[in-house]
Amino acid sequence: MSKNIPISILELAIVSKGSNTSQTLQKTKEIAQAADALGYNRFWLAEHHNMAHVASTATVVLIGFIAGETKNIRVGSGGIMLPNHSPLIIAEQFGTLETLYPNRIDLGLGRAPGTDGLTAQAIRKDFYEESQQFPKNVSALQTYFSEKNSTSPVRAFPAEGLKVPIWILGSSMDSAALAAAYGLPYAFAGHFAPKQMVQAFEFYRENFEPSEYLSEPKTIACVNLIAADTNEEAEVLSTSLYRMFLNLIQNNRQPLQPPVASLNGLMNETERFHVDQMTACSFIGDKQHLVKELKRFIDFTQIDELMITSPIYNHSDKLKSIKIGKEVMDEINAI
Repeated sequence: MSKNIPISILELAIVSKGSNTSQTLQKTKEIAQAADALGYNRFWLAEHHNMAHVASTATVVLIGFIAGETKNIRVGSGGIMLPNHSPLIIAEQFGTLETLYPNRIDLGLGRAPGTDGLTAQAIRKDFYEESQQFPKNVSALQTYFSEKNSTSPVRAFPAEGLKVPIWILGSSMDSAALAAAYGLPYAFAGHFAPKQMVQAFEFYRENFEPSEYLSEPKTIACVNLIAADTNEEAEVLSTSLYRMFLNLIQNNRQPLQPPVASLNGLMNETERFHVDQMTACSFIGDKQHLVKELKRFIDFTQIDELMITSPIYNHSDKLKSIKIGKEVMDEINAI
């Protein structure tokens, strides 16, 4: 490989069966600290709402908590759902985070509500209209961070003049087009919607317009990673991941379920088809297997950074998976 590929984490802070929000947030802290010690590049948290088994609803608060409990790793949003918020408020919040934790904060932006339609309306009545204004609101956010806004009657303190990297997040061609047109880095949600990923990356690179923020395209692919000492053990651990996506398809809201010996009988053919589509970008196995498969993936997609998410039921198994994941990338980068 011709370039070093950093590895990062998207932590969904999912509450496991038998656990609770308080325990989950403490586990999230421990995962971030482990990733920090191992040399992971970023630790991102995602905004979700009205989900009893997702502990990252107050995403900005959680980012501040994690940044305060780590030393070197970049901490940010993967992402903040901008239509839910005023660009001014987001600028103030992330400007405050950057002031507290200099050169360690990322601002990833998404267009979706991070919830169901009814809850989106409860967050703000004009959500649909605001989602159509996403490009305009990204520009407004950039303006609030700019020193050029110092003569404006509306200013964002302490954001003004701070260099908080803004990432466009997405799972479609629309997000790729926006990131390319604005000259911003682009992260694709391959961990749940991989279908258009390669096409989106190609479009983004071909249409990228250099900007004051970025001189050349920069991409992250987020994938599912379940690593263990053996392929067989990883396959068993991965059943929690597949059951999580099955619950999404069935609209059956449950905490993360413990692994099972086999998925046989848990889903019908149609459900299996949809689960397989959503999880097509999943890497499951031991270190040797993952080195081979992830190297092939990275060479094919030509990404600049790999981001992993690991819905693993047992906390110690998840910590081990994260450790193996870093070892895998170190080996790939040494090839």
